[in-house]
Amino acid sequence: MCGIVGMIGQVNTKEILLKGLEKLEYRGYDSAGLAFVNDGVQVHKEVGRIAALREVVPADADGTVGIGHTRWATHGVPSVPNAHPHQSASARFTLVHNGVIENDEQLKAELNVDLLSDTDTEVIVQMIEKNFNETGDVAEAFRQTLRVLHGSYALALIDAENPEVLYVAKNKSPLLVGLGDGTFNVVASDAMAMLQVTDQFIELHDGEMIILTRDSVMIQDLDGNVQEREAYTAEIDASDIEKGTYAHYMLKEMDEQPAVIRNIVQQYQNEAGDITLDQSVRDLVLGRDRVYIIGCGTSYHAGLIGKQLIEQIAGIPTEVHISSEFGYNMPLLTEKPLFLFLSQSGETADSRAVLVEAKKLGHPALTITNVPGSTLSREANATLLLHAGPEIAVASTKAYTAQIAVLAVLAFDLAQPKG
Repeated sequence: MCGIVGMIGQVNTKEILLKGLEKLEYRGYDSAGLAFVNDGVQVHKEVGRIAALREVVPADADGTVGIGHTRWATHGVPSVPNAHPHQSASARFTLVHNGVIENDEQLKAELNVDLLSDTDTEVIVQMIEKNFNETGDVAEAFRQTLRVLHGSYALALIDAENPEVLYVAKNKSPLLVGLGDGTFNVVASDAMAMLQVTDQFIELHDGEMIILTRDSVMIQDLDGNVQEREAYTAEIDASDIEKGTYAHYMLKEMDEQPAVIRNIVQQYQNEAGDITLDQSVRDLVLGRDRVYIIGCGTSYHAGLIGKQLIEQIAGIPTEVHISSEFGYNMPLLTEKPLFLFLSQSGETADSRAVLVEAKKLGHPALTITNVPGSTLSREANATLLLHAGPEIAVASTKAYTAQIAVLAVLAFDLAQPKG
């Protein structure tokens, strides 16, 4: 799961982007890179850790607009040529990309350039230049390219001829715009990457593109219609994403588990001291004839315990499914199912694919997640938050414990109306 950071408007872009990439290391990666506009576009890439990238970025490299990326290889082996950012043939356009483009081979056949990498990403940036050569309009060339991409993407694009603008888009991959103080704006895959400079973020929806300047954010759909959206405050304490005196995040997060359980009890406790949920959540679940728990990895395993809790305590039949399998092979559903999505981040792509299908069928959805405002939270009918605080370690500890605790709260609450 790759990571993207970007910034426009500040003179100390390099260090902010490098620190932002370090905050995204938890997502896993095999290489990293940065690009700045400063007397042309400077691109610096390296295989391995962010520390290795730091060593190859010159001390005087900087600019008022820049993008950065951590890559986890999908198309092509980990290497400097395959690392992001990628540039168009003329080097006018520079792009970073999260996700997977499913029709890259078909698009490649339309290009008349020699590709320098094995990636689907380079195909995107070459297609943008091809469309620009035909239209003469960067925004339109970007929009035309987005229309033909099949798959998932989060994109940030620099135009060397106009460093006053950063072009951004997303579809099925997480990406946020962070608001500065009127002199800069940022983009990031995760709010944690840019808490160092802002806690104000705008959610981006699938199929949108953003024209970002140092003091403005224009969100458009792919027909060019402007979309209005308010910012939200990221409810994350910057100190929560630091290791403090711990040697690594996993040990820190293991030690936080008792505090997380206490916080969950407090959050779901009424004035009388009883564990209870909002009536809207209870109404959403009661009357359903079966609960389908959907999750990946750790969340799937938490769901297996949730099945036992919901069936034994609340008496509601429950199934647990791996979201990547369920999305391609949905079983016969009961007449009144409820879909319950488990996700620490709330951005799990496979789970969201199932949510989209469930909504098409008219079935209600409940999300249990750690991140308010995340995609799975925003698009479900209701959300129960884990209240676990940021989890950085790849191996989940406190979020797993929190998922089981909130599932227990749900099961207990659903049992009350049944006596």
